[in-house]
Amino acid sequence: MKVGYARVSTDEQSVDLQVQALERAGCDVIFTDHAVSGATIERPGLSRALRRIRKGDTLVVWKLDRLGRSLSALVHIVSDLGRREVQFSSVSECIDTGTAGGVLIFHLMAALAEFERALISERTKAGMAAVKRRGGQVGRPKALSPEQMDELYLLANTAQIDLERLAAHFQVHSRTVRRYLLRPEPSVPAT
Repeated sequence: MKVGYARVSTDEQSVDLQVQALERAGCDVIFTDHAVSGATIERPGLSRALRRIRKGDTLVVWKLDRLGRSLSALVHIVSDLGRREVQFSSVSECIDTGTAGGVLIFHLMAALAEFERALISERTKAGMAAVKRRGGQVGRPKALSPEQMDELYLLANTAQIDLERLAAHFQVHSRTVRRYLLRPEPSVPAT
């Protein structure tokens, strides 16, 4: 059985062109998602298609980007289909994992996705090291300055003010106040 999947990102768009192409490709049933980004994890139409598909079936899309927005997401979905012995086909790109050439293309895509992840990791580590060498801070800046932290500890220990009021006073979320209060109090240098 051929199971089709079509998706558009906005309400103004129509899946009609995709559905017609999937019908011409011989899809027996077609699932759709309207106004759903490819980057969104929750795609009800895709979830229904993946539940419907069985061993020996083929999932068919009009274009690769209808299935996922990133190469790694595409490779993940297609790899999962392969483990389930389900084939994948993209009409526009003429990819069919039921053929040796289609399998080769997806293996190449998987290798490129892994390479891309490794490059991103290397660049991130190099960037963090460069910031540290320049004396900069890596990560999010502290929500409270050392002076504000001292005031927070003082208010929390002497004034018995609740978390919500402390958070409002310092213009931060109550979770931030709680996190600071759970840390060991900084040692105050002797004068």
